[in-house]
Amino acid sequence: MRIIALALILSVSLFACVTNAITGRSQLSLVSDGELQTMSLTQYKQFLSTNKVVTTGVNAEMNKRVGANVAAAIAKYYADKGIANSTVKYDWEFNLVDSKEVNAWCMPGGKVVVYTGLLPVTQNETALAIVMGHEIAHAVLGHGKERMSQEMAAQGLGAIGNAALGTDTKSVNIFNQVYGLGAEYGALLPNSRKMELEADHFGLIFAAAAGYDPRLAVDFWTRMSNLGGGQKPPVFLSDHPSDEQRIQKIRELMPEAMQYYRPK
Repeated sequence: MRIIALALILSVSLFACVTNAITGRSQLSLVSDGELQTMSLTQYKQFLSTNKVVTTGVNAEMNKRVGANVAAAIAKYYADKGIANSTVKYDWEFNLVDSKEVNAWCMPGGKVVVYTGLLPVTQNETALAIVMGHEIAHAVLGHGKERMSQEMAAQGLGAIGNAALGTDTKSVNIFNQVYGLGAEYGALLPNSRKMELEADHFGLIFAAAAGYDPRLAVDFWTRMSNLGGGQKPPVFLSDHPSDEQRIQKIRELMPEAMQYYRPK
């Protein structure tokens, strides 16, 4: 079955790939950015309507400030590189949600949510910027769109036009798998290790360019690795890089990230 799915992905990829302007990597693309953002907005609004959004207080203010700084840094990054800004049509929103869950995410179109349960781990504004840069990088680098396209190809679906994507049952189900919110967010179709490391890489750069010291990323990810205390699976059995691999890679990326760091 996997061989058939792989063959379908390979055959579709011959005519349905785009090159990401930031990474230079070829990505399967069977859905448009516009329709993906429309579907994301619907689910995002539904999520906010069923969860407690923190709108006042120092943490809510910090969350919005960090998000605005990272978004501005990304726009400047595109301009400095002389490449088309994929976020130009984003309608950025940065919401803090009252939940014990240690989590944060960014939907296509710039809809960002941070859970209050993450704040005891970030501990400071810079670490929050590291997380937010990472999650926003997933959206900017088109990882969700890529995962959705891969799953569509694996199920034998071709590119679906804008008018049909939101009503096609199979594509909607795949979207809900990729972007399902709440406790199951990210559990059904997790990012690959390649995508996670890409988000670490450019998220670190975006945070540094926003004026946050990227060197604090090592301390943050070390605190994350200490959560739970249970035995974790070997890296080759996990879709995410191991804590040790992630921290080592971040150390290797630090000289590049520091080139973008301009303290505020």
